[in-house]
Order: sequence, then structure tokens, then C-alpha cells
Amino acid sequence: MSETWNEAEPPEPLRISALGWLLILLRASLLGTLVFGGLLILLLVRLIERPFCGLHRPVTPYITQFVCRNAFRILGVGFTAKGSLMRHRGAVVANHTSWLDIFALNAKKRIYFVSKAEVAAWPGIGWLARATGTVFIERNRARAKEQTELFEARLMANHKLLFFPEGTSTDGLRVLPFKTTLFAAFFGDHLRDICWIQPVSAVFHAPKGADERFYGWWGDMEFGPHLLKTLASPRQGQVELTYHAPLKVSDFSSRKALAAECERLVRLGHAEMRK
Repeated sequence: MSETWNEAEPPEPLRISALGWLLILLRASLLGTLVFGGLLILLLVRLIERPFCGLHRPVTPYITQFVCRNAFRILGVGFTAKGSLMRHRGAVVANHTSWLDIFALNAKKRIYFVSKAEVAAWPGIGWLARATGTVFIERNRARAKEQTELFEARLMANHKLLFFPEGTSTDGLRVLPFKTTLFAAFFGDHLRDICWIQPVSAVFHAPKGADERFYGWWGDMEFGPHLLKTLASPRQGQVELTYHAPLKVSDFSSRKALAAECERLVRLGHAEMRK
């Protein structure tokens, strides 16, 4: 993410009932066992996988996918997806609602996130991100060539990269204009003719009777309280994904044209699922 989007009114202050605290204890225990148990298994498998396969990860992405799908089962959040998964070499782009997008998008498709370099230093989250193969980038023009080469290496290893062109998360009720910067890497000589981009629309439907922005994460909201609110909810909503037809990079004249079409499709799917 870059600048934090904060144009919506903040949600009501967090209030957690006795039942909510019991749910937090239960769900947090199960979720922690799932996430950190899965991470331990992933790291052990990676010790064997890395020397023999290098950048290729034939096994560990399945572990990440298993963890993310079952995280929703523990939370009680429904999960549905429609559309065909892209088999071409390339990347996936989606709108961004909250940290829950990481679970949702990993649950359906084996992908590797593209994230700002600062995330690598975040306690806990940075460790998980590095272990699961996240690509870290810096917003620094001087390193643009180096980062393009990193993209190329990962894509040539058949990694499906995923990034959020909005640049920040929102309240989940809208799609922000797409930034075009990261699309430029796919117009390099080695990637333009072989890469595709698949747009994905993601909608989090709030629990019945809750603020429709329940799962959104924006402005000055902190991770801890947002996590507690999610864990404490007796009722949960559902996440819905729509995978649009992949777009071939070479069919577009520029990164701006490609970003605009991706944004149009994501907006269309988002609006349709929110009806």
C-alpha cells in the first residue's frame, strides 16, 4: 500500500461482549494453530524444495492455500468464487478491502503477493510474507530495472504474482482508481508477448445486521482491533470472488490502457456482486 485511504466516516468504537471474548479465545487458538502450524510445515518442506527446485515451488503453495481456505472455516466466513483461473504466465490484480484479501485470494489460487518493502520488517506479518514467497518492491525509480528483473525471474518460474493497483485498502464499498506503475514491468521486451493479467473482483458481504463496511480496513484503523472485531462476531458474512477473463499484455498499447481495462472489469464485477 502507499497512502492510506480515509475518506469514509470511521466505524463505531469497538465493543466486545462476553460471548465475543469467548469466540476470540476459541477462534484465535484454532487460527494460530492453523497458521503457525502450516508455516512450520511449509518451512520444513521448503528446506527440501529449495535446493532441488530453486525458485520453483511445486509443493509449498498448496500448504498456503490449505491454510487460507481453512482460516475462513474457523472464522465462519462463507467463501464463493466464480470464473476460470488463468493458466497463462502472468499476474492477477484485484481491488483491496483489508488484510482478509490475503486469505481470500490465496484460498482459490496459488499466487505470490507483491508488497511494499516495508512489510518485510513488520513483526509477524513480515515473517509470514517472506516464508510464503512475497515479492517485495521499493517505490524508488533508481531500482526500477532491478525490480523489473525480479518480476521477470519470478514470472519465468511460472509464479502467478498478485498486486493491488488501488495502492491501499478501503471500506469495501468502492473501487479506487488503479495506479499504473506496476503494470509497466509487464511491457518489457521479455514479458510483453508472453504475459497475461487476470482481473479479480472481491466483495466482502457483512454479517447480517452489521455495518456493511464491517470487513473494510481503512484510515487510521489498526490491525489488532480489526482482527479482534472479526474474531468476536457471532455472525459472519461471506467473501465472493469473480475471476474475469485474462487480458494479454501485448493487446494493449500502454500500461495505462491495460490498467484502465483491468479497473473497468473489476468495477463491473464489484458492482454486480454488491447488488
